[in-house]
Amino acid sequence: MNAKKHAPATVPSEVAQAAQTVKGDRPHSTAPAWANRFVWMSSWKFVVVIAAAALGVAIVLELRHLIGILLISLFFALAIIPGVEALTRRFTMPRGAAVGIIFLSALVALILMVSFLIPAIVQFASAVSENLTAWMTNLNAWAADRFGSDFVDPQAAENATAPLLHAVQQWGDNVLGLVSSGLGLVFDVFTILTFTFYFAADFPRLMRTIMRRMPPERQEVVSWIARTSIEQTGGYFYSRLLLMIVCGTGAFFTMILVGMPLVYALPMALFMGFVSEFIPFIGTYLGAIIPSLVMLAVEGWVPTLILVGYVLVYQQIENYVLNPRLSSKTMELNGAVAFGGAMAGGAIAGPMGAFMALPVAALITAIAKNTGRTYDVVAQLEATDTVVDGDTVDLDAKPSG
Repeated sequence: MNAKKHAPATVPSEVAQAAQTVKGDRPHSTAPAWANRFVWMSSWKFVVVIAAAALGVAIVLELRHLIGILLISLFFALAIIPGVEALTRRFTMPRGAAVGIIFLSALVALILMVSFLIPAIVQFASAVSENLTAWMTNLNAWAADRFGSDFVDPQAAENATAPLLHAVQQWGDNVLGLVSSGLGLVFDVFTILTFTFYFAADFPRLMRTIMRRMPPERQEVVSWIARTSIEQTGGYFYSRLLLMIVCGTGAFFTMILVGMPLVYALPMALFMGFVSEFIPFIGTYLGAIIPSLVMLAVEGWVPTLILVGYVLVYQQIENYVLNPRLSSKTMELNGAVAFGGAMAGGAIAGPMGAFMALPVAALITAIAKNTGRTYDVVAQLEATDTVVDGDTVDLDAKPSG
């Protein structure tokens, strides 16, 4: 039987049309237009952000010197604002005039300090130059009696210190030459003074300009931070200044009583008071070591021991009597925080950073203590018993029921 070849079945037109419709409704393999727009916009925003960040970093690096000057100026402005406000309230004078009076007082004090320090340095260098050989001989004689050998070669010591002493004498005789050789430093000082003047004189106007851009709640926070900054910085500065006067006055009379000449006693007392009070931690040792060395070179061992005794006694009086009374209402700062802040400030900005570190650390501590949400402490105390309304309660006991 012959097999029949079947013709291919034809697809009805309705089915074919429906299949074409379904095929047209299938999603394309490419991403939709909105996804492409999102990717391109995100890419451009990322590029713009990276470019803006790089430009900002470059600008900050180029302006880091100016930024440092502005920060130092703001620090000094905050330090003198309490004095400016006191003068304006008491004598009803403009803020600019009050700032000018404080600047003039500081300038007079600086001129007096320099006028006493430079002659003392020059005379001390001359005394060391004249007596160095005799001192080395006496020291070697003492060492030979005690240890059987010399400490130093007098000729070698004289040859090593002669250029330094000669340079110190020339520096003291030519202060204007030193100033002219440091024009950059002089320009920075005048720049700091200018910014400090405007910050202190126009501080209320600056604060109003800043707070106009803020809602009322934010204004209260910013105003409190500004006032706390002034209290911490100004309180630190004026308490240190008063302690400097007390320390320097005591050191001056101690040096005079043991026989140190006035030309040495006054500048060394100023140096001891300033360094001991305004340089954190190491200032106490620096402020005592250098005057003690000068006393040893000029007067000998016994007056030096008397001066060291004064330093030790005064340090205890300051730590337990003067400092708590003067600083209790101006700075509340943990010792570890103060030490860490001084170290960080010195590492970032050198001696000026260490000088500014304590009030800045106190300000940060005050802000951290008085802002943000706080909660009750639920941890148990170290003691296992406590007294509540006259009854002893065992904190370790489990609650009944």
